[in-house]
Amino acid sequence: MLLSIIIPCYNEQQRLRSEAFAAFANLHEEVCILFVNDGSSDSTLPLLHRLAAQCPNVEVLALPRNVGKAEAVRQGVLHLLRTQPSLSAVAFYDADMAAPLADLLMMADLQASKGYFMVAATRIRRLGGNVERRFVRFFLGRMFATAVATILHMPVYDTQCGAKVIRADVAAVIFAAPFVSRWLFDIELFARIAIAYGHRAAVLNIYEFPLSEWRDIRGSKLGWREILRQPISLFKVYWHYKKQIQRS
Repeated sequence: MLLSIIIPCYNEQQRLRSEAFAAFANLHEEVCILFVNDGSSDSTLPLLHRLAAQCPNVEVLALPRNVGKAEAVRQGVLHLLRTQPSLSAVAFYDADMAAPLADLLMMADLQASKGYFMVAATRIRRLGGNVERRFVRFFLGRMFATAVATILHMPVYDTQCGAKVIRADVAAVIFAAPFVSRWLFDIELFARIAIAYGHRAAVLNIYEFPLSEWRDIRGSKLGWREILRQPISLFKVYWHYKKQIQRS
């Protein structure tokens, strides 16, 4: 299995656990980690360069200006597809380490063994798991997820969790064009898979993986102002993909 993990970073100097990432990189030399610096205005970029100097399988892609998470991830995917022609799967993962990297590796193993288009992490509060979410975010998230499942015509539980593993050839298709939304691009990934491969194939080949742990980490770049704007952004995404999803 050849896996590359994209980690978008914007002003993560205070939250980035560089020692934990270095330990993971040194333990899993078969995994490439690409940090995409999204035009940070703090000392994130020098921190990432120091991390890359310690670990040969860590790479830094520095974007000259802030373009938002969606485009930062997309630029990371396009970079990996250009530079790693033998890549079998690409993943993206949040810099705050809210979910265990060990879960991401299990997701990658599952994707490789089953050939899924995408394995998406999901934050399900369950016995045997340790998923901690602030009540307001959880409540708003469930309302949002219900609306998204209705739009996509899929029984998806959690589109917005920032950990996903995608088959490389599928990634080349769904990341080819810029996204409509800076923050809701995860929904667009589901929609683009359904449009490109058909709705039934998408339902059968997207797997939601229940995380063993999740913690809401303070300092998210998605503030309350952006959260309150999400219904408008969701409508824009819905309107953009509506006819294409219906045809698929």
